[in-house]
Amino acid sequence: MKYRSFGDRMLMLFIYTFLILLGFTTFYPFWNALVISFNQGLDTALGGVTFWPRVWTLENYAIVFQDSRILNGFYISIMRTVIGTVLSVLLTALLAFAMSKSELIGRKFYMVFFIVTMYFSGGLIPTFMVVRSLGLMDNFWVFIIPSLISVWNMIIFRTFFKGLPDGLMESAQIDGCGQFRTFFQIVLPLSGPVIATLSLFTAIGHWNEWFLPSIYINNENLLPIQSMLQQILNSNIMTEQMSQLDSAAQSRMSQMREVTSKSLSMATMMVATLPIIMVYPFVQKYFVKGVLVGSLKE
Repeated sequence: MKYRSFGDRMLMLFIYTFLILLGFTTFYPFWNALVISFNQGLDTALGGVTFWPRVWTLENYAIVFQDSRILNGFYISIMRTVIGTVLSVLLTALLAFAMSKSELIGRKFYMVFFIVTMYFSGGLIPTFMVVRSLGLMDNFWVFIIPSLISVWNMIIFRTFFKGLPDGLMESAQIDGCGQFRTFFQIVLPLSGPVIATLSLFTAIGHWNEWFLPSIYINNENLLPIQSMLQQILNSNIMTEQMSQLDSAAQSRMSQMREVTSKSLSMATMMVATLPIIMVYPFVQKYFVKGVLVGSLKE
């Protein structure tokens, strides 16, 4: 074992202590919300519920899953995340593949044009007018179309594509492959790490986004789960929360006095958060290569 001086050991102790405290402060709010979601609401109101439920109950989740509005919002979020992620990653990768071609006429102009949009936008009101003129108000596709292309993801894809061997593309052309066939049968299969990483980032953006529906959606049936959660968290009075539930849930809540708005909001938060967290273990191994590829200098 390599000898370490007293100063080195103290430094390592400080680093590990700092990382443990940092991890605790990051993880504890989520754990406390999980604990409250499994604790009886009236008991939670007494305070002191920190690391473990004091009075176990599943009634908070029973109310959540009996509310048709929340279940519908969950369905809208799933559809939005799946469709939006697939289309956004595919179209962004197609654009990046074209921009990686040195023979593309006007390639530098296009890159400058795209990069400018990363720093300057039309603003909320012009964007709202464009969305309204396209007929996307109260339309599911308002979640998908405005965010189809990500310039940042395009730059990462482009950097990755430019790192592929030129001989691979030339061999495909000699074998009679066109650009689309080369992209779908050769380039995409080799792009697993970057696709997995950017797909996760895109999916998280779709799943967690709640501001867009508050502007463009008035139809309650099109609100995603995050918008439902935002409404619940903004409701501080139990009667207001009960008025948002369907008749079956209201009847059940009237029989379960231990359910409060705080315990209900924590349960809803867990339902809205856990699905996207469960995706991380499946793509974690791609993070290092997928994230760092965009930082390589051309």
